[in-house]
Amino acid sequence: MITVKDTVHDHIEIDGVAADLVDTPAVQRLRHVKQLGTVQLVYPSANHTRFEHSLGVYHLASRALDHLGIEGKRADRIEAAAMLHDAGHGPFSHNLESLTHRRTGKYHDDVGELLATGAVGAVLRDHDLDPDRIAEIVAGEGAYAGLVSGELDVDRMDYLVRDAYHTGVPYGTIDTERFVRELTFVDRDDAADGDGPDRDGPELVLDEGNVQTAESLLLARALMNPVVYTHHVARISKAMLRRAASELLDATATTATELRRMDDHGFLAAVRDCRETAELSRRYDERDLYKLAVWAEYDDVPERVHEADHAAEAALEREIAAEAGVARAHAILDVPPEPTMRESTARVTVNGEIRRLERQSPLVSALRTAQRNQWRLGVYAPEPATDRVGRAAADVLGLDPDGLVTEVRGAVPTTLDEF
Repeated sequence: MITVKDTVHDHIEIDGVAADLVDTPAVQRLRHVKQLGTVQLVYPSANHTRFEHSLGVYHLASRALDHLGIEGKRADRIEAAAMLHDAGHGPFSHNLESLTHRRTGKYHDDVGELLATGAVGAVLRDHDLDPDRIAEIVAGEGAYAGLVSGELDVDRMDYLVRDAYHTGVPYGTIDTERFVRELTFVDRDDAADGDGPDRDGPELVLDEGNVQTAESLLLARALMNPVVYTHHVARISKAMLRRAASELLDATATTATELRRMDDHGFLAAVRDCRETAELSRRYDERDLYKLAVWAEYDDVPERVHEADHAAEAALEREIAAEAGVARAHAILDVPPEPTMRESTARVTVNGEIRRLERQSPLVSALRTAQRNQWRLGVYAPEPATDRVGRAAADVLGLDPDGLVTEVRGAVPTTLDEF
């Protein structure tokens, strides 16, 4: 057994297959992949990694398995999947995933090949575990997979608390102990309402009287989103690194498959050494970031822009740069995905009936509205060019110049009686 002192969960005890997986290269690589990517440029203490998060997910999964009375080979599979659930992440976590997916067809949870080979595959087979079964659980498929990859999964519970702790932002605090105590599995026939997730086996739900427990997860995510996950500085720096990664793949022999297996340090070294990406690398290293040229709300953005695929976005970006009279590299268009709230489909027990949270909680509708109101389209450029690029972007994208949010208001001191 291994005992680890953790900032969030105190002492974590690791044994069985998980203890043997900890020292495999695939898991150790996660020590060098930051959980929050570029958020450290906003919150300097946000340097926690996917490795410590993986330990936390394993810990919560083990606690939940004990509570649910699941043991033996089934528990081993869940614990292995919890430890390995982030092994497929590339550098800077989710940030480069859209790029690598376009070129490889794989997301971070497509880990079948990674788990079947090398040290990880050897460990799993030594414990009589099928790597393909573990990869299915990581991808959210198969019996009991919802515990690791679902609407009420332990992954979400750990990262919200951990991200809040390391950023110093209090909004992500949730009662993980109560969550794992109140989880239960029900037969799929009992839980069926015609629109549930397509998984085999029993379904994970919160037991009777826990609507507010489920709501706390939604609220934590909604509050963390604008101040941490989609903070404008983090958005700008992520967009700059995505541009650098794209140019690295185009300018060198580096493949998207190789990029997926880099850690943060390896990726930054690669873009520093590439002539085509050296300037973006310097700007990131020195925090000499692009500035906001446009910061537009959801309803001010035409439908054709919302629906644009990558090729269409790239064409719009080129047009913006040409109209502004700047180099293509000096205009970045950043259109986030449509707002979603996967947690709202979580199931809760109310008066003995299994219901979707969104049908039971009036808070869901309010949070959906807040999420849509927090959405922003961004156009970024070096500071001397922001005015020109902003005007060009408004023209090319069909934005109403009066409806643009071109400044992000900083925090101001206030008192309660001013609200």
